[in-house]
Amino acid sequence: MISIDLNADLGEGTGHDDDLLAIVSSASIACGGHAGDAATIRHILKVCRARQVRAGAHPGYADPKRFGRFRLVMPLAQLLGQIREQLFLVRFIADEVGHPIEYVKLHGALANQTAEELAFAVGIFATIQAMDPKMAVLVLDNSQQVRAAKAVGMPLIREAYADRAYTADGLLVPRSKAGAVIDDVDAVIARCLRLAKSGELVAIDGTVLQSAARSICLHGDTPGAVDLAREVRSALEGEGIAIAANAPEAPDN
Repeated sequence: MISIDLNADLGEGTGHDDDLLAIVSSASIACGGHAGDAATIRHILKVCRARQVRAGAHPGYADPKRFGRFRLVMPLAQLLGQIREQLFLVRFIADEVGHPIEYVKLHGALANQTAEELAFAVGIFATIQAMDPKMAVLVLDNSQQVRAAKAVGMPLIREAYADRAYTADGLLVPRSKAGAVIDDVDAVIARCLRLAKSGELVAIDGTVLQSAARSICLHGDTPGAVDLAREVRSALEGEGIAIAANAPEAPDN
């Protein structure tokens, strides 16, 4: 049976966390950078444990006023320190709750920058790996994140986005551009089915992109996020596709 992971970014103040945790198989938890705090992290991890949802950390630029969606200029050591602080917090709480953090997914501007810049991505991922050599990373498929994860030797989970438009080179269309966020339910469902069954995505200019992604991100801040996630899951299962947190790809030897 074909299976695919559904993941959502949680702990970001949308008010939909509990509802989405009844639908998704993986939860990327904001850990105090762009959003989230100890209370939200603890609550989400407890629900993940009860519902057997895979938990991941979702660090970003420490810029809550702009939700981590703007690239900040700072010394690399300072940025790496911010990432370490966020991961220390979420992993400490995970140990308390008894539900492990199994992967890291970068947020917003930090994710986009690592998707574009290989050397930058290698530095970020090497820092994460130094904290936990077995930690997996959830990466945008066909981006520099994939190459960086392989270079560092991290287990990886390839991801695609249900509700974000792609450029012809496989990156996300910036949110400042028209059409960057897809809110048509039928269009999102069709994209998810095509990806799950054929390994294809269609870019904003009509280019057909090949993708090996086996995890689909459903954003919690998309209009009608819970209903959309529920309909995506229903459509996938209706086609005989199981929803499951697939194991990461092992590092290259």
